Amino acid sequence: MSINTHYMKFNGEVLERGFWLYVWEIIEGSAVHLYVGRTGDSSSAHASSPFNRIGKHLDFRANAKGNSLAKRLNEAHINPKESKFRMLALGPFFPEQETFEAHKPYRDQMVTFEYELSRHLKKIGYSVLGKHHPGAKVKEAALNEVKSKVMVFLGSGDS
Repeated sequence: MSINTHYMKFNGEVLERGFWLYVWEIIEGSAVHLYVGRTGDSSSAHASSPFNRIGKHLDFRANAKGNSLAKRLNEAHINPKESKFRMLALGPFFPEQETFEAHKPYRDQMVTFEYELSRHLKKIGYSVLGKHHPGAKVKEAALNEVKSKVMVFLGSGDS
């Protein structure tokens, strides 16, 4: 029997609930794919932590919920067990809200950050998994800061 060793490293701040934006870099062989996501449910007032989303995103069971990354990997015929993953989490942009009505404006802004970032990454030549749609207007300065931080992450190659 051979026991493999793997490492995980993270800053405890990613355990905080709220409205986050994140980018996954998935490398399978020489192919690089990105996945852009956010926290802030579409149908409830919940806004989980990015750390909480990791397990849900990579749940490959047939009856799994909230596993859109796993679904996109399957659609693209990417074998997750033969891939390397890195994730950048930005946020929280806003705290989790107590009511769905209070939640919606923040969720809609995060939807637009997600959309605009994925659109930008596709425009500059990245393979971005999934579909994204705009939700609400966001501040251009904040969007530019998001793009800048993501480009630093993608250029770092830190694995």
